[in-house]
Amino acid sequence: MLKYETNAPIYLQVVDAIKLDIINGKLKAGDKLPSGRDLAIQYTINPNTAARVYQELERQEICFTKRGMGTFVTEDHQKIIECRKQMADETLHRFLIGLKELGITKEEAIEMINEANDICLI
Repeated sequence: MLKYETNAPIYLQVVDAIKLDIINGKLKAGDKLPSGRDLAIQYTINPNTAARVYQELERQEICFTKRGMGTFVTEDHQKIIECRKQMADETLHRFLIGLKELGITKEEAIEMINEANDICLI
């Protein structure tokens, strides 16, 4: 179950969760997504919010809808690669802003990353 943050709209948090599932391979290119009603149940959101989630995913060209058949993950692998890069860039930006606010220098940040890399990314 997704724990919602108060600093971002719920529909965008669900959009990001679905994009993460696509990037991580939990959802594959061409996979059918749950119906809007099932998505609402899965994420404990309002059905109107679920519809907005799918509208946003379509706007970002991460998903597409086939009338009468449902919503599907894009089959354009380049879009998935671009989505991954965009999400990584956003994560890195938030991380660097946080370090700057803590007064961490570039050199300290690099050292911290190298130390953490030995632990986290094995």
